[in-house]
Amino acid sequence: MMRLFKTLAASTALMLLPVAAAAQEAAAPGFDEIGPYIMTTFLFLICGFLVFWMAAGFAMLEAGLVRSKNVTMQLTKNMALFAIAALLYYAVGYNLMYPGDGWAMAGWLGTLFSPASLEPVGLAAADADLGYASVASDFFFQLMFCATTASIVSGTLAERIKLWPFLLFVVVLTGFIYPIEASWQWGGGWLSEKGFSDFAGSTLVHAAGGFAALAGAIVLGPRIGKYRGGRVNPIPGSNLALATLGTFVLWLGWFGFNGGSQLAAGTVGDITDVGRIFANTNTAAAGGAVAALILTQILYKKPDLTMILNGALAGLVSITAEPLMPSLGGATLIGAVGGVIVVFVVPMLDRMQIDDVVGAIPVHLVAGIWGTMVVPLSNPDASFVTQAIGVLAIGLFVFVVSFIVWTVIDKVFGIRVPEEDEINGLDVAELGMEAYPDFGKG
Repeated sequence: MMRLFKTLAASTALMLLPVAAAAQEAAAPGFDEIGPYIMTTFLFLICGFLVFWMAAGFAMLEAGLVRSKNVTMQLTKNMALFAIAALLYYAVGYNLMYPGDGWAMAGWLGTLFSPASLEPVGLAAADADLGYASVASDFFFQLMFCATTASIVSGTLAERIKLWPFLLFVVVLTGFIYPIEASWQWGGGWLSEKGFSDFAGSTLVHAAGGFAALAGAIVLGPRIGKYRGGRVNPIPGSNLALATLGTFVLWLGWFGFNGGSQLAAGTVGDITDVGRIFANTNTAAAGGAVAALILTQILYKKPDLTMILNGALAGLVSITAEPLMPSLGGATLIGAVGGVIVVFVVPMLDRMQIDDVVGAIPVHLVAGIWGTMVVPLSNPDASFVTQAIGVLAIGLFVFVVSFIVWTVIDKVFGIRVPEEDEINGLDVAELGMEAYPDFGKG
């Protein structure tokens, strides 16, 4: 009898196995359901570390365009600002920028001092928001944009600003200024409701960084000897090879910057659009570089490498507001205008005695405005009036708040190094170490 019972139990279990397996298969979501979540998460991670690589590009570009006596300072600033941005965006910025239903002032100001949080370890598909991507990947990707905004400021104010006052401003910029203005569009704020369009941040990231840099340059003043006797005295950088490397690294990182801003990779249409964005981003950079190459040959009788480098970057900034909709030819022209902007705005700033060491204001601020304002030519859902409102609102907010913050920091701590330290170089005066300690020594 016992043997018969065991036989019947075993037979029943064997019969139930297919039923259990079928039930388990029915409960588990298929790839059609989880595929978009997986692919979009993967897009954010890949594009996020491409944008992270832009931090190296900014560091190399700035190290090449400052004098050798200030290289270590620029490298230190770029390392520190990225780390500060990472911590502030976690502690304050992410949920301030994406408040969801938690607006402190609807459409204008999110929740202050609300740290970001990630999904639990080993998240099950049934508990995930399969309509988008993982929170961790989104946080990682968006952080890179925040850090980029601070990197733009660093180069403009090079060679005469103290380290710690600069980093104090970075705290305010990455923790508060950038997340607030970006929330107006990307967080579902009032600009988004008006129909403002800025695909990957020509204004929200680049012009914002440029406005913060402009405010700092005005408060800080020009370098010693830059403007003397009504003349502009060029101050060559220390290493154009490094500056060129930095530009190519930025060019590479921009594919992640614009491509990841598609914010989806789960369909044939989405991933095809990402490819289109990559192609338009590349050709806009090429258009900016070639325009600067030709124009400097015409104006100065010789090509200017620094203008060509910034022309490529201006082309990239210009296409960032709308890298999806234009044709390849349209993207090339948009980027080319960015290159032209650089060639004309750099000397214009010099005439105004605004000392921008690396040309970040023409590249990021002016070309960023151009790229944002030209969006309606290729995107029928955008309007010139709404684009202008967005640019003015973001520009006024960032510039005014930045100017106030820079002024307060200057009054309390002083932001400019002493004249003797500036002449001797910030590497030794501020840091006690040189980037090239054996340079010029036997």
